[in-house]
Parts: sequence; C-alpha cells; structure tokens
Amino acid sequence: MTRPTRQRDHDRQRVRDEDADESETDAEGVEGVDADELDPEEFDPEELTRTADGELIHEETGLIVEEEQIDPGPEWRAFNHSERQEKSRVGAPTTKTMHDKGLTTTIDWKDKDAYGRSISSKKRSQMHRLRKWQERIRTKDAGERNLQFALSEIDRMASALGVPRSVREVASVIYRRALNEDLIRGRSIEGVSTAALYAACRKEGIPRSLEEISDVSRVDRKEIGRTYRYISQELGLEMRPVDPKKYVPRFSSELELSEEVQSKANEIIETTADQGLLSGKSPTGYAAAAIYAASLLCNEKKTQREVADVAQVTEVTIRNRYQEQIEAMGIHS
Repeated sequence: MTRPTRQRDHDRQRVRDEDADESETDAEGVEGVDADELDPEEFDPEELTRTADGELIHEETGLIVEEEQIDPGPEWRAFNHSERQEKSRVGAPTTKTMHDKGLTTTIDWKDKDAYGRSISSKKRSQMHRLRKWQERIRTKDAGERNLQFALSEIDRMASALGVPRSVREVASVIYRRALNEDLIRGRSIEGVSTAALYAACRKEGIPRSLEEISDVSRVDRKEIGRTYRYISQELGLEMRPVDPKKYVPRFSSELELSEEVQSKANEIIETTADQGLLSGKSPTGYAAAAIYAASLLCNEKKTQREVADVAQVTEVTIRNRYQEQIEAMGIHS
C-alpha cells in the first residue's frame, strides 16, 4: 500500500532535519563540545589517523590536528608524456659512476645545430676544439683523472660481465670509500677497481667468480683476490658466503638445460649443504657438480668437460664434488 504524498514529504523532511542535526554535532565535537575548546595535545595518539593526503585527524571529533602539507611536485601541470618532457627543467640524476657525479655539461659529438642541420667546416673545427677543452677541464688534478679512469674501468668490466646498473653504482661507491680511506696507495688502480666490482657483485647477490672477473680485467686473479681481501677488511664489508644456487640458473642456461635439471640441482645443493659438505668448498665448483649430477639424473647428460668449461673449474673438481654429493644423497653411480 502506497503512503499518501503528504506523509512521504513529511518523512523526507524528518530525515533531512536529522542529517542537519548530525552535521551540527560533528562540527561542535563530542557531546556538544565546541571544536575551539578541544586541546589536540590531550588526544589519545591511538585515536589519531593519518590520511593519504598527510592530514592528521582525530577520529572521534573529526578535528584536523595537522594539515601542513608540502607539495614537492612542480608548479606546472602536464597531461601527457610529451608535455611533461617539454616543461621539465631538470637533467639526468646524479650518479656515483662518474667522477663528477654527472653534473658537468657535455658537448654532443654530432656536428649539427639545434634544427638538425649540418654546420659549416669552420664551426666543426671550433666544436672539435671545444670538445677537447671540455674533456681537459672536467678533471682539475691527477686525483680526479685517476678516479675518472677507475670508474671507466668499472663500467667497462661491468658491461663485459653483463651485470645490472645497481652493481656499477655499488662498485663505484666502494672504490670512492677506498680512495677516501687512502687504500689505493701502493696498489694499482685497475686492481682496486676490479676488487670493488667483485665485492659489489657479491653485495648485490649477483656473484661472479674470480675467474670470470679476471677474464675481463687487466690484472691477474691472484692480485684481485689479495686486493679484495684487503679492502673488504679495511672497509668492514660484511660479506656472506656465496650461495652455489645463485650460479645454477646462469650455468644451466649456457648449457641449455631444462627447468627440471635446475630444480634437481638446487635440491642436491640444499640437501648436501645441510649435511655440511659445502664448508670450505668453492661455490662455483659445487654448483657445477650439482648441475652435472642433475643432468645425469634427468637424462639430459652433459660431459664433465662441458660443465667445467662453463663454470671455469677443472674436471677433477667436478668429479670430486660429484662423488661427495651422490654419496650424501644416497645415489649409486
């Protein structure tokens, strides 16, 4: 049964009056207390809520305790990527991989003007001289030139090893710390920069063996290891032992082995390491032996020579680790 129109209008008016009363109560605070009479310092911290906009609100009274907001964004607005690029007035971020942290200007190698047109021969020779002087004034003394050379070496070796940008940044920071602590004196720049890169790889969980590092370096393996031990001790770098499982995906990929083999190799490493077999062993040789054993178990056989070439260890190492692992796993060869 539908109520008369007059009754419906009366109900709507009553609801509107109730909403208005509630709004007045919220404005006054709890139990009719005026918001001006409330002291924010007396509020229980558990009753305060921080909103997404950064405002601090008292839940019970609805009082805004803090509303100071600093907008770190630009004063201009952009609605698409091209507008954002046009209005942006900032350059590239600073980086530790460059001796001047990337704050100096560079002159483009292209002999063209702002409109992309080729410049005259006279202007080209002038730009060539400017580039030459630009390179000279970027380094004010021998110390900066040595730092520039060391960081360029780190960048070159990191590119050859295929490690991500984060590793280069960490290696540059480690080298700068060694330079500030005067650990470079009496040692070659190449040796310290290579040791810094090796330490950065371990820090970032992307380990590379000393053999791989020495292949792209201009110093031998023995000097890299000696310098690495020295700077890690002097700088207090807390290095955890390398997990052999971190080598498994890369070695398996180079050997074109399946996911099943990788999973089995990881299982072998976990089981045998829990029994204490990993202590004192080379992680690369241990991973290589586990991959060799897994390839046999999964019928994707690879020779010891193939695995040894990828892992850069000897076949004798793989044989010894392999025998230890299958005995620990209770597998008869």
